[in-house]
Amino acid sequence: MGKLEGKVAFVTGAARGQGRSHAVRLAGEGADIIAVDVCRQLDTVPYRMSTPEDLAETVSQVEALDRRIVAVEADVRDLVGMRSAVAEGVAQLGSVDIVLGNAGILQIDATDGADQDKIFRDVIDVNLTGVWNTVHVTAPLMIEQGRGGAIVLTSSTQGLTGRAGNGGAEMSGYCAAKHGVVGLMRSFANWLAPHNIRVNTVHPTGVNTNMIVNEKSEEVFGARPDLLAALGNLMPVEMVEPIDISNAIAWLVSDEARYVTGVTLPVDAGFTVK
Repeated sequence: MGKLEGKVAFVTGAARGQGRSHAVRLAGEGADIIAVDVCRQLDTVPYRMSTPEDLAETVSQVEALDRRIVAVEADVRDLVGMRSAVAEGVAQLGSVDIVLGNAGILQIDATDGADQDKIFRDVIDVNLTGVWNTVHVTAPLMIEQGRGGAIVLTSSTQGLTGRAGNGGAEMSGYCAAKHGVVGLMRSFANWLAPHNIRVNTVHPTGVNTNMIVNEKSEEVFGARPDLLAALGNLMPVEMVEPIDISNAIAWLVSDEARYVTGVTLPVDAGFTVK
């Protein structure tokens, strides 16, 4: 029996990358999954975003572990759509006990004349407002259930350091959003502690997903070795793997961490102390 047997986890950005890894990892511990992803391209994002086929693959991998999964295409910026996604999942799976606010976007360089204002707004809307929406469509249900729970919000090393800031909308917006996620976490931790609902953040360094490993990133890092150096880890590893973040989350949402709340947990190969 897994340590999350009988639990239902709501995961945003679940179609691929870290989100898929988290969904599969928690399913391996016995959790059923409500998987949400936008599954379409945003015009300010320079890499390929998720597709319905990606979300279907997440469904396949979770079902291969003999767990149930409800997959919904929804935009974390859309509060009504998110509320509908939660309702659909709970109607089929019965509850929501774990929430992973994982969905996010990144634009590392916009020197090609892109609309800086729109880039900033999109990054804030997805990476910060989307987290607010994720918690506010799930926490009231968790309170009503009366059996506690765990929420983990994905921030970043940039939410602790801002070391990659370049003054432009792309990275300053990302840093601002990821710092904001920490503020939300601390506020939510105080709000929800009386209901035995724990709230924490994880702070990955660069993770080997399409958000980081793509043609645009290769172009930018090739032209800006200073930025690449600023993003280097203390340990001799360029990037960590999605499962490294998933393993940390699996612990945070389990009873093994039953008294851990309000914590900013780096999974960063030493990035934040470099």
